[in-house]
Amino acid sequence: MAMQENHTKNVEASTSRVSEKFYLENTLLRVSGALFCHDAKRAGMRIQTIEINRGDEEKRIVIEPHPNRGQPGPLAHKIFVALIKKHSDYGRPIPDEVSFTKREIMNLVGRSKWGGSASSQLSKALDEIATTYIRAFFKKPNETFVEDRFNIFSRVLIERRSSSHDPIEACTVTLARPIVDSLRDRHFTCLNHTVMMQLGTIGQALYMRFFFHFANVYEEIGEKRMPFSKRYDDICNEWLGGLKILHHKSKIINEQLGSHLAQLINVGFLSSFAVEKAKQQPGFVLTVRPGAIFFADYNRFYRNRNQGEIQWNFHADRRGIAEPLKIACLFTSKRLGVDVSEVADATSSDVESARKLLAQIPFEEAPRFLDYALARAQSTSFNVQTLGGLKQYIAGYLASRKSLNRARVLSDNIQRKQAQDDLQAAYVSFRRQQARAILKTLPEAEQKVIEFDAQAKSQGFAGALAERMFDHHKATIVAQRYADKLDTFEQWRASRLS
Repeated sequence: MAMQENHTKNVEASTSRVSEKFYLENTLLRVSGALFCHDAKRAGMRIQTIEINRGDEEKRIVIEPHPNRGQPGPLAHKIFVALIKKHSDYGRPIPDEVSFTKREIMNLVGRSKWGGSASSQLSKALDEIATTYIRAFFKKPNETFVEDRFNIFSRVLIERRSSSHDPIEACTVTLARPIVDSLRDRHFTCLNHTVMMQLGTIGQALYMRFFFHFANVYEEIGEKRMPFSKRYDDICNEWLGGLKILHHKSKIINEQLGSHLAQLINVGFLSSFAVEKAKQQPGFVLTVRPGAIFFADYNRFYRNRNQGEIQWNFHADRRGIAEPLKIACLFTSKRLGVDVSEVADATSSDVESARKLLAQIPFEEAPRFLDYALARAQSTSFNVQTLGGLKQYIAGYLASRKSLNRARVLSDNIQRKQAQDDLQAAYVSFRRQQARAILKTLPEAEQKVIEFDAQAKSQGFAGALAERMFDHHKATIVAQRYADKLDTFEQWRASRLS
């Protein structure tokens, strides 16, 4: 009885605690269970292809770990959750990247000190995720089948103090286009990050999948203590990344999943769980029931799971981390003559120089500056090694930019004036053609009067020139006398645009 009272108090405290939303894109939700191996010792050795929903072309997903790095492990899962949480906090419109400082990275991996081993583990975990290849198959509303191929992290940029062996100072991760597109289309599940932070990585993986299935059932049958059952071996393979399958109920509960399920009960997300022998085939079935926290979270924020407008911290991260890091890597690629996709690291000194550069030159214009400065350096045989070495060219670039802008404005004005002159000339030609057409409709006596006047104005010219002048004056006289029958410039221009 005392245990039940304590559990009830824990649930009441959890439901009253401020909860942070966590938006997980639906494909990532399906992928993450099989993607991450929660056995750190086995993860690096697991390189075989993983297939979810084999044979179902509308839901099939194929996961191919890197042959040298193996399957992402528990630390990679922790990084994944933290990274997606921060990306969630950015809000809408959905950006395609997320950045971390060193302090955030320390909190991310639960370290109070930051040294080479922790940094190496982080770098390894990022590589494990970035190099795992995903193929997702689904059917669009128009009944066409689509296959998306991607790496969850399409690019990872890392800042280190001075060499590739130094600890990570900051990083920027770009998410795969299909993931970002899906988020922008609002295909995501809204979870409770506060609850997730009270769980281990296995508990987090179970929580994400249980919430998704509870929510789907809840939408159909309403608020009931509906059970959810799934084969234990399928949970190990599909939700827990190939976790070792045990063959005794006592071991499953006491040595593997029991403590994690108990955590989910303790935080109020589950009300109960049971592991029983399967009826149809050998093995076990896990059955769980939702607790008060699920119903509270579903009604509190899942029903209205729209993300707010983009938060200031994304803009701060972009200006302070992502853009300087990108420019530092771009400098290295241009200096070495390699594609920028081959450069993933930058030194802190280059990143700081990039920040100073971006204080004077817009991010979009920085590549042009780098081309200008490197060309100037080459012309004087200056073998520049650091981005800071190009600061001497900023003043010259800004001056040349002003000259270029003045020349561009002058050129634009000349082109604009020429365009206006060409337009006016085209209108004059049109008026003459219209005047000639009007002349043909006039009474013969009036035509002869106009021709007589035009002949008088054409005296002094001979040959072909006399004929042209005679035609010109006829059109001019008609235009003067019958101006009300001619289109105005505005009418003519409007007819050209229609």
